[in-house]
Amino acid sequence: MPTVVLAGTLDTKGPEYEFVRTRLREAGVDVVLVDTGVLGSPSIEPDIPRDRVAAAAQEDLEALTERHDRGAAISVMSRGLTAVVAGLRREGRCDGALALGGTGGTSLASAAFRQLPLGVPKIIVSTAASGNTSAYVGETDLVLMPSVVDIAGVNRISAPILANAAAALTGMVLAAPPHLEDARPLVAASMFGVTTPCITTARDELERRGYEVIVFHMTGTGGRALESLVSHGVFAGVLDVTTTELADELVGGVFDAGPERGTAAGRLGVPQVVSVGALDMVNFGPKGTVPEKFRERNLYVHNPTTTLMRTTPEECAELGRRLASRVASAKGPTAVYLPLRGVSAIDVEGEPFFDADADARLFDAVRAGLRGSGVELVELDTDVNDPEFAHALVERLCDEMAAVGAEEYAK
Repeated sequence: MPTVVLAGTLDTKGPEYEFVRTRLREAGVDVVLVDTGVLGSPSIEPDIPRDRVAAAAQEDLEALTERHDRGAAISVMSRGLTAVVAGLRREGRCDGALALGGTGGTSLASAAFRQLPLGVPKIIVSTAASGNTSAYVGETDLVLMPSVVDIAGVNRISAPILANAAAALTGMVLAAPPHLEDARPLVAASMFGVTTPCITTARDELERRGYEVIVFHMTGTGGRALESLVSHGVFAGVLDVTTTELADELVGGVFDAGPERGTAAGRLGVPQVVSVGALDMVNFGPKGTVPEKFRERNLYVHNPTTTLMRTTPEECAELGRRLASRVASAKGPTAVYLPLRGVSAIDVEGEPFFDADADARLFDAVRAGLRGSGVELVELDTDVNDPEFAHALVERLCDEMAAVGAEEYAK
């Protein structure tokens, strides 16, 4: 029988957790109830009490309680829950995880649930399940389910929502796992709407050659997910065509993937081919959300929820320097390809972001940054979405992977 870890503060949400536990058991799964509360007494009996959770974080529960510091309590119990969940997983007693909470409870549980492998069901019914949830979800498959009302009683509004969460997780843990008979080595590829033709062509060619291609959408979260999975040794090679998130990091856009973007493959020696796709743009939300200081810049409404801003020549020069610095010390086979006729679908002659000066500054900075590094720089007189460019990228990456036997490494 599958086992679900049900974790939360039983001092403030005991009846809600009892309701969900009952629904889970009635649906045919076992439950391990973990108490992460600190400040009050639990109203129902847990399977793993709070003192064990605190001890797992190497803290004394009584001392923590006496501090009356909610922030410190959340931090400690989050660390403890992370250790407890990891232990249950090792014991075969965590086939899925479920929690209920506001911002504090969501923060506490999400840190523990994020460590669970991709594919292990994990749901938090949360008052914070709207807006920017990246702090909770990160690059995982954690599901935040809107609670609509506060987690404060089982009533005509909350009961069906909590019941649906229990039913959803039950369905996930009881469902037969997919069986994909696929031993092809994996290749990661970075894509954006304005580089889709390039990646589509490259993906088709790589799959024709016997690889499975995993495409990441470069929305900040996508870049972090790519870096995380590369770090875990999942991929035989990386086709990092679309490095646009560096522009959001530099200028302050909404798709910032952080300073580790573009570093994992080089650090671990994974074969990679890198390009400058979509470095002509910074991403914002609807046009009205673009910061006032940028309102007079070259803006392009990509869709109702996304507004693009053209990077300036100065910004492009800095982006070239940053990209070059992140790949220059790569330990494995690495090449950087420059599409001299445009870095995105809207950065070609006649399109709204075409700016030959900005692109030239970008290319010059990449050339200077890679000089003497040992990373080969290849320049092609095409735009990024020209099939010729895609085929050249694939040819190079396949040669790199074959040279180091990466196909066997990542099967």
